[in-house]
Amino acid sequence: MPFIRRRITIKGIKPIQKVHFQFDNYYIYGAVEPSSGDSFILEMPYLNSKCFQLFLDELSFHYKDDFIIMILDNSATHKAKSLVIPNNILLLFLPAYSPELNPIERLWQHIKSKIRFSLFETLNELKQEVSDILMDCTESMIASLTGYSYIVNAITSLMQH
Repeated sequence: MPFIRRRITIKGIKPIQKVHFQFDNYYIYGAVEPSSGDSFILEMPYLNSKCFQLFLDELSFHYKDDFIIMILDNSATHKAKSLVIPNNILLLFLPAYSPELNPIERLWQHIKSKIRFSLFETLNELKQEVSDILMDCTESMIASLTGYSYIVNAITSLMQH
């Protein structure tokens, strides 16, 4: 958030001031099962391959009896050579510039729509609000947001073979 301050200038002259914008951030890693709405979400301090590896490991452990097909964009984080993909996870990469094909993007849009006009004094306030929004999301709501019919049909078809 910018700091608003007054400056005295000659009438008609817009004051110019160098500003150093400071901000804090965090990242949410998530996976959803579009037909059921089951989700797995972790908050991380960075967007990098180490955090993504931790996310994959936790996801794999949490669903150790399942085989997971993850649809991902082509982020360098997702394709780092140092990644060790767990045996029960298969990564499928989307074509470039096609986030609308990724089911989790609809969940992110839902969260952003809830906070778009909010101003938070601290990062912890933002984290709490996002957490509250996610806690209010039921599996049926997540399924309705992320359940593209063509993805659900593809999953159903794969499960029958």
